[in-house]
Amino acid sequence: MRTLLLLLTLIFVSCNQAQEKISPSATLISDVNIIDVRTGEIMQGRQIVIDSGKIKSISEQIPNADKFTKVIDGQGKYAVPGLAEMHAHIPSPNTSKERIEETLFLYLSNGVTTIRGMLGHPSHLVMREKALKGELLSPRIFTSSPSLNGNSVPTPEIARERVIQYKNDGYDFLKIHPGIPLDAFDELVQTANDVGITFSGHVPVAVGINHALESKYASIDHVDGFLEGLVPEEENVNPAENGFFGYAFTNLASTDKIPELVQLSKDNKVWIVPTQSLFERWFAPIGSDELLAQPEMKYMPASTLAVWKNRKEQTTGTGSGFDKEQYATFDAIRLQLIKSLQENGHGLLLGSDAPQLFNVPGFSIHHEISGMLRAKLTPLEILKSGTINPARFFDMEDEFGEIKEGMDADILLVNNNPLEDISALKEVNGVMVRGTWLSKQTIDKKLAEIASNAASN
Repeated sequence: MRTLLLLLTLIFVSCNQAQEKISPSATLISDVNIIDVRTGEIMQGRQIVIDSGKIKSISEQIPNADKFTKVIDGQGKYAVPGLAEMHAHIPSPNTSKERIEETLFLYLSNGVTTIRGMLGHPSHLVMREKALKGELLSPRIFTSSPSLNGNSVPTPEIARERVIQYKNDGYDFLKIHPGIPLDAFDELVQTANDVGITFSGHVPVAVGINHALESKYASIDHVDGFLEGLVPEEENVNPAENGFFGYAFTNLASTDKIPELVQLSKDNKVWIVPTQSLFERWFAPIGSDELLAQPEMKYMPASTLAVWKNRKEQTTGTGSGFDKEQYATFDAIRLQLIKSLQENGHGLLLGSDAPQLFNVPGFSIHHEISGMLRAKLTPLEILKSGTINPARFFDMEDEFGEIKEGMDADILLVNNNPLEDISALKEVNGVMVRGTWLSKQTIDKKLAEIASNAASN
């Protein structure tokens, strides 16, 4: 009897101690369905405990749920790892502080908790650190160097200087733009390898897709250079006459060459960021007025919308020489490339190139997802491109990209299962960014404020 009483007392004390150990800053997401983006399995009715920006525990039951001061009801909802926008742009410092913060929030409002800024500036290094310290409400930021292009690195000597400078400045990677001469590019690559910094972006005409892949880009964005690489050598084209991402060579391209380029990307471990939405919106037979009528446009200033409209009409409007039939072939080749790169290449990364023409930050990721669906990717493959794959890309699989104990608490809570219908990602119930919870009410209120500011400006 005495032994039984002692055992009951120990159980009572240990339960009380467990209850007392709950941190006042801890948050519980209760009874939620967690999507395992590695396997596509769903862990039903889980209890997620978050504290200090980290996922502390995940369990089927939690005995002291009533002791949490912060509880998010996840019943019937689905928890997805926060998404990564792998071709984003952060406003330059001549943009107002308010607008910069609004842009970062627009990403967050759609569950984008990581962004890779593709046109760097010294001010972005400061933003990156503030975001990491929680001093700025923002997605996790990775930032490129300022542009490396034909004007900024015209010679091998200057290329070497720039690479060393940007490495020492602390940029996460180098941004490659068009126009770099071949000798300057090769020196850039050699120096980048010497000092330990990766490079991503466009494929300069003088370099070409084969040499670019063999040079081991970290990522090639926009599927740049691939269509040019499909043109048989006997066509003897002038590479500089390729047009908009190879559009001018559309009718010369041989899709029989796709497997060769895809294998080269796999052999050299080059990730691809399709930015298909850029082509389906800017460079496509859809009118600017139809795009401007879409709901998310209210979050952009009128001056920005006017620039977008003008550039769109110059590119595909009356008198531009745009050929709808040629575009249809161009689009079909791109979709075939994207599908093949998913099936047989090194892998795809989710990125929409926001805010470029008609790609509103955050919202544009859904247009990119639609483009990937058109390329016949599955919802799980698309989710991986925005979660696990970016974590692998940055060699940070132990920090983000999944909902697991010990990981950063970057979580998108949605109302329905995105593996059944990926448009469920639009139905945001709330977003957690490294432990900070943004409820749907908070998001809606801030979005209304951003729309009001855009209208008044």
